[in-house]
Amino acid sequence: MDFKEEFVRETFGRINKEEANLLLQELEAYIYRIGGSRILDERIDFGLSSPYKAQVQYLRNKIKANAALRHYRSLLTVNTVDGFQGQERDVIFISLVRANEEGQIGFLNDLRRMNVAITRARMKLVILGEAATLSHHPFYKRLIEYIREINFF
Repeated sequence: MDFKEEFVRETFGRINKEEANLLLQELEAYIYRIGGSRILDERIDFGLSSPYKAQVQYLRNKIKANAALRHYRSLLTVNTVDGFQGQERDVIFISLVRANEEGQIGFLNDLRRMNVAITRARMKLVILGEAATLSHHPFYKRLIEYIREINFF
């Protein structure tokens, strides 16, 4: 998809609204597939994460305005990657945000942060990111190749 990041402010960094909206669509679809009553009965908890504060704030605002997610808000935690350190959730959705023609990935260069991000999920991990941008870095290039090998996209 042709999503592009935007620069917000020095303190908040980057945002990718289209990617955030896709994340929320995928979250709703996952809840529907699993079944809302099962989610509530089993207290399946979700973490929505991004390395960028602006993306986190955008996701929080969209969730507040989303009637379909109202019943599940107590099971949703939205935070930065650093904010999830030391915590786990049953299901983690990560929005990597970066999408630019130069292949610049900012915070994502720090693989310790990525390690924190991808090790928070107990049952399911969903990563959203722009493959062309991420593929400029050897780690992400190999991650994308691995995902393609196991036929996840």
